[in-house]
Amino acid sequence: MPESLTKTENNSSAHRVTGASILLEKVTKSYGSGKAAVDGLTMEIPAGKVVMLVGPSGCGKTTTLKMINRLIEPTEGRIVLNGEDVTTMDGDKLRRGIGYVIQAGGLFPHMSVAANIGLVPKMLGWDKKRIADRVDELLELVSLDPNAYRDRFPKELSGGQQQRVGVARALAADPPVLLMDEPFGAVDPITRQRLQDELINIQAELQKTIVCVTHDFDEAVKLGDWIAIFNEGAQLVQYDTPERILAEPANEFVENFIGSGAGLKQLTLTRVADVGLAEAITASPGDDPQAVLARITAAGHGHAVVLDARQRPLQWLSRRQLSRLKAIDSALDAKLPVVGSRATLNDALDTMLVSSAGAALVTGAREKFLGVIDVSTIMEAISAAHAAASEATEDAPVGLNTGAIAIAEGHRA
Repeated sequence: MPESLTKTENNSSAHRVTGASILLEKVTKSYGSGKAAVDGLTMEIPAGKVVMLVGPSGCGKTTTLKMINRLIEPTEGRIVLNGEDVTTMDGDKLRRGIGYVIQAGGLFPHMSVAANIGLVPKMLGWDKKRIADRVDELLELVSLDPNAYRDRFPKELSGGQQQRVGVARALAADPPVLLMDEPFGAVDPITRQRLQDELINIQAELQKTIVCVTHDFDEAVKLGDWIAIFNEGAQLVQYDTPERILAEPANEFVENFIGSGAGLKQLTLTRVADVGLAEAITASPGDDPQAVLARITAAGHGHAVVLDARQRPLQWLSRRQLSRLKAIDSALDAKLPVVGSRATLNDALDTMLVSSAGAALVTGAREKFLGVIDVSTIMEAISAAHAAASEATEDAPVGLNTGAIAIAEGHRA
């Protein structure tokens, strides 16, 4: 395995890696008629990283994913999880220790949210109190109020809420590995962006090993620490960081798959957290509107952000709105322009354009309010990133995709 895949990277997070390394060694899946769906695939997935599997339809991405938890049994080869060959162990036991998320959450419609999330812990023999505590903990993690959602049924949830519950269920027994098959493909673009941001926040906290199939290369760039680009038969064409793939595509197939505008895609690597945020005047439900108005006027601001007890934004009130209010209530404005701190600058711009606000509220883990980002800040950051990308391209050495080659040939540390 190349040094770039095995080295321990500096991480500002204090959370320890809870994921497991995965090795697919010469794995083949043949159905006995025609070409193999996956043909001799060898790749290593580092513990605690997000690896995105991308490629054209029918290239073996989902088959590869399902062989990791043996929903599809490999015809040949080995699958090694944290040093243990799992190809010979009981399949049901293996799957109870691996989280699995599909489109629309895959929830059981006749079971409550709490029952859906607690399903695997119940199968593992956890007691009722431990399961109930875990359900509430995970609902908090995916930014759903336990009191409001634990007793609801899937039909009472939006698509985005169902997907959040699906992620919570997959994490219920604290598995080291989370497999995701087009998890956000069935929701609208704004909800999809917010779910992606939520996953980034969850991963920053838990540091699981996540393997995700997607058809959306932009999603792969946003979420992935590593991207594996497959051709037909799950042939590994390039396996590298998003930055390297965009800057140095391995061959013409990768160039065509990325498509035009690779330079613009480079800009999506810049996160909201990488730029400066403006401070805001904040208020709480129950505050005197006139007192809040006086504070924002004195500070030269035009708005005040109303936060709940957990510092999550509820409303963004203008001077005019405050002047008309007799009291500030706790209602949530469903149209708030909110973007996660790990969202891309493109996501932030999309949020602003949809809301016509010219700015957006930035939230971090557990949707805690961090500050405000505006269009001028984003445009300055994009200009700087574009200049840096141009300079890096001019100075970049010519070389082979050695990481992908080493993995494809089966070299390991």
